[in-house]
Amino acid sequence: MQTATTNDGVTLCYEVTGEGAPIIFVHEFAGDMRSWEPQVQRFSNSYKTVTFNARGYPPSSVPESVTSYSQARAAADIIAVMDQAGIDKAHIVGLSMGGFATLQFGLDNPDRALSLCVAGCGYGAEPSEREKFRAEAKAIADVLLNKGMPAFAETYAYGPTRVQFQRSNPKGFELFKKQLGEHSALGSANTQLGVQRERPSLYDLQEQLAKLTVPTLIVNGDEDWACAKPGIMLKATIPSAALAVIPNCGHTMNIEAADAFNALLANFITTVQTGRWPQRDPRAVSKTITGIKTDL
Repeated sequence: MQTATTNDGVTLCYEVTGEGAPIIFVHEFAGDMRSWEPQVQRFSNSYKTVTFNARGYPPSSVPESVTSYSQARAAADIIAVMDQAGIDKAHIVGLSMGGFATLQFGLDNPDRALSLCVAGCGYGAEPSEREKFRAEAKAIADVLLNKGMPAFAETYAYGPTRVQFQRSNPKGFELFKKQLGEHSALGSANTQLGVQRERPSLYDLQEQLAKLTVPTLIVNGDEDWACAKPGIMLKATIPSAALAVIPNCGHTMNIEAADAFNALLANFITTVQTGRWPQRDPRAVSKTITGIKTDL
């Protein structure tokens, strides 16, 4: 395991496996670098795969102050890992919290991204859901600090978009829950308060997203309810975006439906690598339904 130091002095632990075009994997709130094992095994024979633990996730540093955590810092931390690993440009793949960071990375550093895979991105993004999500982030932090990580994992792992994982792969689900219970309660609470609760709504970023030309793949599970509408919005807004939906799948798609996720990602990266990823044809954007104008 190697380490990178951020510009605010945080140590990030990362692992590099394989050789080739680099792929950086950015984990979700309930995961860590271990969550990407199915992807490392699939892609490291042809690519340089990089996984890392975000700040707040040991053995990476756990800053004590909430002010050390934000979506902007999460995106900047990807740069810190890339710089330390000697990577100029990479395919960036993120799930959930990592998907938000990946999208922010693309907006902030488009020249460092070969492509963006934004999976399970949308929790709390809809304007009507924003205050509810912020309240839940505070409630999660309270549970973490008052009851501890193992007790929190026993509840959080059974959320409405994670029970699909338990149904389809009980053994994999138990490993996911076990690893979640090993995280830092303080780091996870601070992540909820600093990153999750305070990140900007995707809908407030639409003007910036409309200018994004980096090849982008949005991936959602069809039972990942909070990401459904935001995913469609991202597809409609980003001119270089495609949207893929995995059937009968919840939020933890890269391990819940690893084969389907890997197939989508492999096809996406191959298409980008060969220069065949398209920008949207302007004719596909119309105020009419069929292309035929009426007086109505």
